[in-house]
Amino acid sequence: MHQVILITATIYGILAIILGAFGAHAFRKILTDEKLATFEVGVRYQMYGALSLLIIGYQADVEQTAVQWAYYGIAIGTFLFSFSIYFLSFATYWNVRLRFLGPITPIGGLFLLSGWISLLISFLP
Repeated sequence: MHQVILITATIYGILAIILGAFGAHAFRKILTDEKLATFEVGVRYQMYGALSLLIIGYQADVEQTAVQWAYYGIAIGTFLFSFSIYFLSFATYWNVRLRFLGPITPIGGLFLLSGWISLLISFLP
């Protein structure tokens, strides 16, 4: 499980850096300031997820059920939250209706919250 958590963390970190670089340069030309700011929120939360998973992977007792729930909550939540924001940021540029993704972002937030609560539970005696 350590290896799965660490691989997930590094993939999220790599993608956050790549997407952040594109957002700072290439996407600045095609997205409005508002959409770019929204996109950057997705990148920021993806990096938060990557760093938290990295710490969990190195420090936590991953055999503990609460830690496993923390991993799943943070990993799934980061994916749903950040990637729905990425697609929603480009919807106007692509001229497509992705309104169905609107509810996915807060669902991702709920998964993130559940992951952090599970991590808190893992710290309790």
